[in-house]
Amino acid sequence: MVVGRNISMMTNFIFQGFSENPELQVVLYVPFLGIYLMTLTWNLGLIILIRMKSHLHTPMYFFLGNLSFVDISYISSIAPKMLYDFFKEQKTVSFVGCAAQFFVFLGMGSKECCLLVAMAYDCYTAISDPLLYTALMSPSFCLRMAITAYTGGFLSGLVQTSSIFRLYFCGPRVINYYFCGLPPLLNLSCSSTFLSQVMNFLVMCAVDGTSALIVLVSYGYIISFVTKIHSPQGQTKPFNTCASHLTTVILFYGSGLFSYLHSSAGYSQDQDKVVSMFYRAVIPMLNPIIYSL
Repeated sequence: MVVGRNISMMTNFIFQGFSENPELQVVLYVPFLGIYLMTLTWNLGLIILIRMKSHLHTPMYFFLGNLSFVDISYISSIAPKMLYDFFKEQKTVSFVGCAAQFFVFLGMGSKECCLLVAMAYDCYTAISDPLLYTALMSPSFCLRMAITAYTGGFLSGLVQTSSIFRLYFCGPRVINYYFCGLPPLLNLSCSSTFLSQVMNFLVMCAVDGTSALIVLVSYGYIISFVTKIHSPQGQTKPFNTCASHLTTVILFYGSGLFSYLHSSAGYSQDQDKVVSMFYRAVIPMLNPIIYSL
């Protein structure tokens, strides 16, 4: 009973951050701050531009505006707290704050996967049924797809957060990372994490895995359709239609795979933290640039 009481009394965690080397902290602070400010500026600018210009009120830009909002929320769940803690000796976060950060980060990541599926379907419809495109991609249908994406991300984040923060944490309370991520929290648990790991794996397969599969199938149909077109000009136009989305998909899933392989290759934890942060920060910054071009 005493142990249970001590376990339930943990009210905060301590981030270890990127490195104990103060010189490295200074070197990393400036580029991370710049990336975060550019991410906010470009994504907010794109959202405002889409809202102001009537000729951009199309399905593609509707989903792009939602993607920009998700990217802002995604990076803002980590960057402000991380930048604030850079030069603090003790980087603390409350139990509730850690749970909120975990929920927003995972939920927005899942929402981005779902939005990429919606955008892939938009590309497929524009290429395969151009005459029926306006009818198929009606504003009400696009809104339903966006609501489904947000609902899927919310439920995904809720299930994963509930599965982790139902565990007991009895110390040490130092998270060897720069935010409340899944592996560091599992390492701090004093109770069995098997059920939580299974639930998180199933949710990631259901949301992230299924989203990636649907995107791949969509582009399989697109490529199959394009190969049946005999004129080079006719083949070029469909690829130009979905080039921006395809670039975003490759960056999103490719960088995630690179980050995973890098962390599994035996590099130091400090290197893994820097690489993972650039992956999480640079992708939201690049998305509006890709679509703006």
